[in-house]
Amino acid sequence: MKKNPDLPNSLPIFPLPGALLLPNSKLPLHIFEPKYLAMFDEALQNSSRLIGMLQTKQSSTGSNDENLYDIGCAGRICNFSETDDGRYMITLSGISRFRIIKLISSFSPFIKAEVDWNDFSEDRAKTMIDHDFDRDSFFTLLKKYFAVKGLKTDWESLREADEEIIINSLSMLCPFDVEEKQALLESKNLIERRKMINTLMEFSLHVGTKGGLQ
Repeated sequence: MKKNPDLPNSLPIFPLPGALLLPNSKLPLHIFEPKYLAMFDEALQNSSRLIGMLQTKQSSTGSNDENLYDIGCAGRICNFSETDDGRYMITLSGISRFRIIKLISSFSPFIKAEVDWNDFSEDRAKTMIDHDFDRDSFFTLLKKYFAVKGLKTDWESLREADEEIIINSLSMLCPFDVEEKQALLESKNLIERRKMINTLMEFSLHVGTKGGLQ
């Protein structure tokens, strides 16, 4: 096991649909709303420097009320810079997923939650190797998907990356919808996440073919 970081019983929560953070991955964020500037300042004062990233469910009623998923991922503030007008550009390093037990009532302008880490001990284990990862077949499918979506990447660098970086980076950056990104987050392990990405890309290509996009 990696050295277990200080995992607190509660976290400041940053609800942001479509912004997926995964363990052992990095997420850049632009913080400018006053309540999240306050959240950032408080997180910096704690030794763990953790922020809980959580997606919000899409509302069928059009309500602006935040409807939070139960499972998110905590990231440690590993880098930040302040702009002249008081905004922050920060980078979170994914540490571990968590499950919300309950929201905490407080006078803070941002959400706080009591959290549990016990279901996600694998997140803090050594990097998992996906022995069934067929790199050639995966990249053949990936290139077709990127062509349909009009996406570009540094193929040489991506192909040379290890499995965890490839799968987690694609999970975070590909234009999957909120529900699909949440399913990728909740995947039990890297192997299940890789299988789900395959399925999502194949489905997208199938729909594209039926729609005359290929």
